[in-house]
Amino acid sequence: MAAGSVRTVLPVIAESEYHLMNNSLVLITALVVAFGLFKALSNIIAGLVSDTIGRKKVLLTGWILGIPAPVILLFSDSWSGVVICLIFLGINQGLTWSMTQSAKMDIVQHNRRGQAMGLNEFSGYLGVAVAGVATAYMAELFEPRFSLFLFMLLMVMLGLVLAMTTIHDVTLIDKFENGAGESSNQLTKAVGNAGGQTMLAKIYYVSWHNKSLMALCQAGLVEKFVDSLIWIFYPIYLFQNGLTLPEIGWVVGCYGVVWGGGQLFSGWISDHVGRWLPIVSGMFICAFGVILNLFNDGLVWWSMCSVITGGGMALLYPNLSAAVADLASSEMRSSALGIYRFWRDLGYMIAAILFGLTAVIFNDITSSFVLVFAAMCLSALILIIYLDVAPNRRLA
Repeated sequence: MAAGSVRTVLPVIAESEYHLMNNSLVLITALVVAFGLFKALSNIIAGLVSDTIGRKKVLLTGWILGIPAPVILLFSDSWSGVVICLIFLGINQGLTWSMTQSAKMDIVQHNRRGQAMGLNEFSGYLGVAVAGVATAYMAELFEPRFSLFLFMLLMVMLGLVLAMTTIHDVTLIDKFENGAGESSNQLTKAVGNAGGQTMLAKIYYVSWHNKSLMALCQAGLVEKFVDSLIWIFYPIYLFQNGLTLPEIGWVVGCYGVVWGGGQLFSGWISDHVGRWLPIVSGMFICAFGVILNLFNDGLVWWSMCSVITGGGMALLYPNLSAAVADLASSEMRSSALGIYRFWRDLGYMIAAILFGLTAVIFNDITSSFVLVFAAMCLSALILIIYLDVAPNRRLA
């Protein structure tokens, strides 16, 4: 919810308070570049380190490092201060969310990974949606920056208290592992053959050597183009076309609610029909949900587009992570997920840079919608060619 609180209000503040829309579209994207880069780096560090020191220590560190974010935002009188705020928020998100995923994968049975991942992502993105709507209304009642400060600080402190009092570390070896087949040992064997289980060997294997994992990593990176668009330019696009802040909150909230709620079912479905179909179909549905925004206007139309886009994200999002967990052995699962999440969240940075450049070149933010559509379709084709996760294999 801490991250969700900045999605609706902050892009509008960039235009109305900092007047960046009149000066540089690239500066607006800087906040997502910072968030994505530091979240990506935090993901990979969290995955590799937690295999050694455990999940809870990394989780607590993540919440502690989230405390400066709202304070910096409140007292910043320049856009550079807002960017620094997003750096701390990115570190917080990378460390904490990575650990919730890894811990769940430690204790869940292999044929329930999709369901567990869906539940985890449902909880997180439902919070993002609720936070977006809540802060939009708070910004109407209070000064926008103060409303963000108050909401973010409350969420970070609540997360820290819950992590300290209710979370217990679990064994690093999945005691429920039932031998998911030869594929579950491929990562360990290949890394060993590459010269030992070094960090670079792990990164190379997950990022490139294993083509199925490579396909999953690139898909994770590209699907963040959708989320970056919703975060950076979608609120501005809706604002420029006459919607109020609460209306923008509801449109963006539709995306988050459907995305989050749909994952309760999409992860469970993939446990029964396999990962391939939900992932590939979700990529195409997202692509068309994005491009449809440009074919009509009005609150109802844009809300429908958000629902379609959120539905596509619900299908693909938890199942990308679950597929990575399927292909990794238990003793290296956190590392594999961390590497995947590194590439996935690096998509924030790459998307933000591309959005800023295309907006400047074409002097029109709708060019980013076309870019996302093309990138998602191309990524889906790469999945079709390289992803081998037994599309018809029943996991349950």
